[in-house]
Order: sequence, then structure tokens, then C-alpha cells
Amino acid sequence: MNALDFSPLFRTAIGFDRMARQLETARGTAEASQSYPPYNIEKTGEDSYVLTMAVAGFGPDDVEITAKDNTLTIAGRTQQSEEGRAFLYRGIAARAFERRFVLADHMVVDGANLEHGLLNVSLKRVVPESLKARRIQVQNGRPQLQQVQPEQQAA
Repeated sequence: MNALDFSPLFRTAIGFDRMARQLETARGTAEASQSYPPYNIEKTGEDSYVLTMAVAGFGPDDVEITAKDNTLTIAGRTQQSEEGRAFLYRGIAARAFERRFVLADHMVVDGANLEHGLLNVSLKRVVPESLKARRIQVQNGRPQLQQVQPEQQAA
């Protein structure tokens, strides 16, 4: 059984049809995804994460990180010349790669660094003040209705 039924979730949720498309895309991507380069996703705080990717053989100029439309794309293309080199065994894969990650709303890339063959991409959730939960004051008593004056009715 490969199909998941999310219809009970949508009975009480409005506007989450995009989430269904993202889940379907993620399921298809997971089935077809490659395992290179390996990576970890670590939660470092309530609203902060670090994506660590093993990119041995790549330098800072060989890696490109792009965030657009809730998608984080990390691509690597090595510039090293193979001329004059004869490998007896090649276990360090320095082949080109491209990885895509779907970001939740309000996730931003906070920074990236490459050290000891590990690319660390810091991510943080930054929710705008207008979208944060706010407390609504409850008034005591009956609501005040405006009285319409007789001369205003005739006009």
C-alpha cells in the first residue's frame, strides 16, 4: 500500500491543498532521490536548523546555494583538472550534484560555511510580526449599536 489518505485531515483544515501537493512531491522525490552527497538535518533550537552536507573535494567556489520560492537548492561542480593524474583507486566522489529541499513558510537561510569537507547551511524560521499569534481583548457588556437619526434616514 503506497497511497496515504489525508482526507480526514482536510475536513477541519482550510487552504492546505498546497500541503497535499508538497507531500506528494516529497514522496516522489524520496523514491527517486540519489544518496550523493550524504547530509544531516539537525534542529539546533526552537526555530533554527543546520543542514550539514559532506562535500569532500569541493571548495567554496565550487558550491552554489540558492533559495527561491520555498526551495533550497545546493549544487556542486568541481573545477579540478584531471590532466596528469592517474588514480589507482578513486573512493572520493567529486562528481557534480544538485540537491533540492522544500522549506517551510518563513524559513530563511541564515548563513553557510564550508570546513573540513562539510558544508553547514544555517536555517532559521522568521515569522513576521503581523502573522504571530496575538491576544484579542474581550469586552464586557453588550455591544454598542449606532443609532440612526431620523434626518439621516431621509437623506
